[in-house]
Amino acid sequence: MTRLSSTTLHGLPASVDLPGYDRTGPCGIVHLGTGAFHRAHQAVYFDALLNAGHEGWMIQGSSLRSATVAEQLNPQDGLFATVVRDGEEEKLRVIGSLKGVLVAPHVPAALVDALADPAVALVTLTVTEKGYCIDPASGDLRRDDPSVAADITDLSRPSTAPGFLVAGLAARRASGVAPFTVLSCDNLPDNGKRTRAAVIELAKAVDQDLADWIEREVAFPSSMVDRIVPATVPDDLDRFETATRLRDEALVKTEPFTQWVVEDWFCNRRPPLEELGVQMTDDVAAWEMAKLRLLNGAHSALAYLGGMAGHTFVDQAMAAPGFAHLIDVLWDEAEATLEPIDEFDPEVYRAELAKRFGNSALQHRTHQIAMDGSQKLPQRWLNTIRAYRAKSGEVPKALCLALAGWMHWQGGKNDAGERHQVDDPLARKTAEAIANAAGNSRQAVANLFALSEIFGSDLSRDEQLVAQVTENYLLIEASGAAHAVSQFGQHGLVEA
Repeated sequence: MTRLSSTTLHGLPASVDLPGYDRTGPCGIVHLGTGAFHRAHQAVYFDALLNAGHEGWMIQGSSLRSATVAEQLNPQDGLFATVVRDGEEEKLRVIGSLKGVLVAPHVPAALVDALADPAVALVTLTVTEKGYCIDPASGDLRRDDPSVAADITDLSRPSTAPGFLVAGLAARRASGVAPFTVLSCDNLPDNGKRTRAAVIELAKAVDQDLADWIEREVAFPSSMVDRIVPATVPDDLDRFETATRLRDEALVKTEPFTQWVVEDWFCNRRPPLEELGVQMTDDVAAWEMAKLRLLNGAHSALAYLGGMAGHTFVDQAMAAPGFAHLIDVLWDEAEATLEPIDEFDPEVYRAELAKRFGNSALQHRTHQIAMDGSQKLPQRWLNTIRAYRAKSGEVPKALCLALAGWMHWQGGKNDAGERHQVDDPLARKTAEAIANAAGNSRQAVANLFALSEIFGSDLSRDEQLVAQVTENYLLIEASGAAHAVSQFGQHGLVEA
């Protein structure tokens, strides 16, 4: 097996696009969380920027958890391919903007040194919602998290994303180097503000003067990112090897659509991303809310209800009886909570989403989207429910059915009785909530609503909401998620 690398790169077929720039220069970016999404999104943009002649934007990647990504990328000199699939069409491109990956748990000092490098002007993050170590309901730093507590006690070997950011900024301040801009690229509402709050709170616990300097000098722009990136499977790697005679262990597959909206607030060198179609704006929040509530909210509904109904892929769920109508009603509910945005047409966006969800070539797994639901629900569904209730006084029926689907998912078994892993930081708590109900389904729903770290303290007191979710939960229990969605599709509502 011959791996893709700098020495084998130019043996690829002419149909594969290659980087056309010098990759030996210093890194201007450090990225925390070099997973598939980063490689299919931000790394692609910076590859295009470098190809356009803008030097100084190579990326030093890092992994805050396992060595897997480093083992995939480092033997390939940071090179990897993107496979863009749309129906029967497929386009291959090798991305060269990533120099390599540091495994933070193995070499924390090396990552702090990389963050302290004066050449670095920008730090980007895709560490998932749970990587910020913040309470999903309140947005506060989870100081009771053992890793956060350890970073506060000893910042010489940080382990969390906020800890590394504080350590890197502290090193720059101590050596008189200007701070870097911190750009969150995760699906969090007001992700820049939340990242800033977490970093400053951790810094205050370590050094008040450092916290004051960060608060005064460091920019934390918000951003909205959008591209569907399914998990790469062995067959994808085999297809690439057959087509190119090279093995790419870091290959990512994605769709043609890509979008990036960035708040125009930087405290160091600013990449000219607008030349690539990135929308630089003063108001990211409205774009982020629209994406979270329309795209991500619908994705999660398809994941839990589709997964419960036995559908492996998003396109399969979308094509099943009732699902398209359910998603359309969910979009109605979500759209009713949004304020108008310049240059944003909800009708066009929804039609585009439906097409993207139906792209069978992506093979986007429902179980992949279902991960970490407790961290995603507040921004994808629960804030939408609150806003819809406040605006209309009505209970949003599609979102209530979706929420009942999530609650059933916590039981670890689908309609057919097949077991699945509940991959979630709060999986133990949700399992206990169901177990403590001792077979009483109404009590199980009440116990799940009582988890304040997900639902806050208000939703469990909303009797109409709890009653509607409970009726949906009972219907799924009696007839299955597929039947519940099919009935919703026929009648526009669910009746137990």
